[in-house]
Amino acid sequence: MSFQLFADSACDLPLSFFEEHQVTLIPLRVHLNDHEYEDIKTIQSKEIFEAIRNGIVPKTSQASPQLLMELFTDLAKKGEKGLYIAFSSELSGTYQTAVMIRDQVKEDYPDLDLDIIDSKCASIGYGLVVLHAANRIKEGATKDEIIKEVQFRCQHMEHIFTVEDLDYLAKGGRVSKTSAVIGGLLNIKPILHVEDGKLIPIDKVRGRKKLFRTIIELMKQRGDKLDQQLIGISHGDDEESALQLKQMIQDEFGTSKFYIQMIGSAVGAHAGPGTLAVFFLNQMD
Repeated sequence: MSFQLFADSACDLPLSFFEEHQVTLIPLRVHLNDHEYEDIKTIQSKEIFEAIRNGIVPKTSQASPQLLMELFTDLAKKGEKGLYIAFSSELSGTYQTAVMIRDQVKEDYPDLDLDIIDSKCASIGYGLVVLHAANRIKEGATKDEIIKEVQFRCQHMEHIFTVEDLDYLAKGGRVSKTSAVIGGLLNIKPILHVEDGKLIPIDKVRGRKKLFRTIIELMKQRGDKLDQQLIGISHGDDEESALQLKQMIQDEFGTSKFYIQMIGSAVGAHAGPGTLAVFFLNQMD
């Protein structure tokens, strides 16, 4: 029996990844200038960042329930096994909708074999989990083995990131408006992380040099065997900063494996241009 892996576009992996690994893409939706787009498929994040710089506020919505119904019904008809690793339920309603639709499909196709995992992760932190699962499928791992490894990695994936302006996250309801106002008034750079799927501010610093050093210190405190890991870095149209952070991580920990990617449209619509994030495991399996 074949095995189909599903992931949504909030994992910030490029379209080429989905095509190469034969992973089914479930795009989140992005609304810009009275048009609705499918993240990755019909809009690219550069367009989103340019719009934000010009004062336009994009909006996002969860994956299409109709698309989920079509994909899950098709899986059931083919009699294939499926695994959908979903964007954090604390940041999108896609996971809850997917579970509801799977249960509806099972009423007509009781033998549907589809597991849905709430990753509690975002961006390349989520992407690294999907990448691991795709590689393990190619290696011939069983579905049960992959689910166990995915759940472990989701539980232990660290997200350390900073944004250029907390207003972007506040407008989307991702952080409190009070945090955004304080950050703007003091001209400080916030550092946030993801805790149980939610965005939590953990520190604030002034100055780019101190910002980078603080990120490195947090990695030192939280990371496990960082020289052996694939470290993820995502950025909001600021590749120069991403490469600078990569070099600092190499120098500090001897890391040689990196996955660097621009933040996708759905996540970028809330994080905004200038965002910089690093992802790693706090415990190796």
